[in-house]
Amino acid sequence: MFKKEKVKDLHYSVNGLITAEQLQAAADEILTEYGKKAKMPGFRPGHIPMSVLRQKFNTSALSEAIDKLMNQDLTTYTAEKKIRLAGSPKADLSKWEIGQDVEYTMEFDILPTLPAVDLEKFTVVKKVTKLDEVEVEKSLENIRRSRSVAEKQSDEYIAQKDDTAVIDFTGFIGDTAFPGGAGQKHHLILGSGSFIPGFEDQVIGHKAGDEFDVNVKFPSDYHATDLAGKDARFAVKVHEVRHHVLPELNDELAKSVGQESVDALREHIRKLINEQYDEASRRDMRNELLDILADKVKLDLPEVLVNQELEMAKSEHEHTHAHCGDDCKDDHKWDDKKERADAERRVKLGLILAEWGTQNKVEVTRDDLQQAIWAEASRYPDPKQVFEFYNKNQNALAMLRGMIFERKALDAMLEHVKTKEKSVKAEELFKQAEVR
Repeated sequence: MFKKEKVKDLHYSVNGLITAEQLQAAADEILTEYGKKAKMPGFRPGHIPMSVLRQKFNTSALSEAIDKLMNQDLTTYTAEKKIRLAGSPKADLSKWEIGQDVEYTMEFDILPTLPAVDLEKFTVVKKVTKLDEVEVEKSLENIRRSRSVAEKQSDEYIAQKDDTAVIDFTGFIGDTAFPGGAGQKHHLILGSGSFIPGFEDQVIGHKAGDEFDVNVKFPSDYHATDLAGKDARFAVKVHEVRHHVLPELNDELAKSVGQESVDALREHIRKLINEQYDEASRRDMRNELLDILADKVKLDLPEVLVNQELEMAKSEHEHTHAHCGDDCKDDHKWDDKKERADAERRVKLGLILAEWGTQNKVEVTRDDLQQAIWAEASRYPDPKQVFEFYNKNQNALAMLRGMIFERKALDAMLEHVKTKEKSVKAEELFKQAEVR
């Protein structure tokens, strides 16, 4: 049991005592259970004398018994005090010797109590956007493009933007070809932006059979650091040029994408765009509410959680910038003061959302998890790998569940705050959402 306690804010330091008799009795219980299954020469399972078990396994049983009794003391203590641990406790029993009473010190941080949060006092801006029919027509045009047929043109046809050029290319830095810079009969959609800036523009205007050089400069932030910022020359040969012929916008095209008619397709697109507007607006509302909660709610933070968050951030920072060259290291220096403030904010908001969500019975259902996994899987060429990852990685699944819980808690909070509508253009709405 605990004999003394020292409390400072959310940090507890307690002293406990386990008598030698209590400890050996607990160890004997462990040895008894072990003896039921242990196999030793000369003894039947379950009939090994306690004296033999002690002689063979007493040290490990005592260690296990200490952990068990300390955890029992801690459980009783936290229940009586009505407190919850913020992390794993640290125990010190370095002075203990076998045969003596166990005097130990245990230190731990506890979770703070969330103060009453009157959400009705808070006001967030709800950005609203009027649907522009131009966006609907753009979406229809994209559908037509996605179902276009690339028809091979005559050798005299001059490549234009949006055409597909079938090319061979070899890249050089100076007079040396660089690895990964060559391709044969590559289908390049001109104007797609899939190649280095300036490359596709220099292919436009050529025709089948042309051989020429394309001169470009790799972006300074190019993923291959040995090429970043360097001038390059590509030797290019055009094999053929294909022009994309778009299908007519008619009911047949609408049916190919699951709608009965062009009118029904237009209405479906309007619905999808409005849903995108609503979600972008809601993201901004969530972010604004998070800012308010971080500023208005006063909450002591367990140092152990802040340090854990800071360590994770530092590890991620080091991993992200591990291959950063000397010319960009100064742009990505670790700022202790800023990073600690950011870590404290994340911990604070996490505690608020967790506590408020629990108090208000926010739950993450199986359907919530499946929808989130499906949404993530849809962004990958092989969705099966995403499902297998979550099936095998319970920690990742728990993190996903936590993210969903926080979002649902935040959405539930938004039902209680006041809103003030503000009309904005779609460009501004999505720009604001991306900046966050």
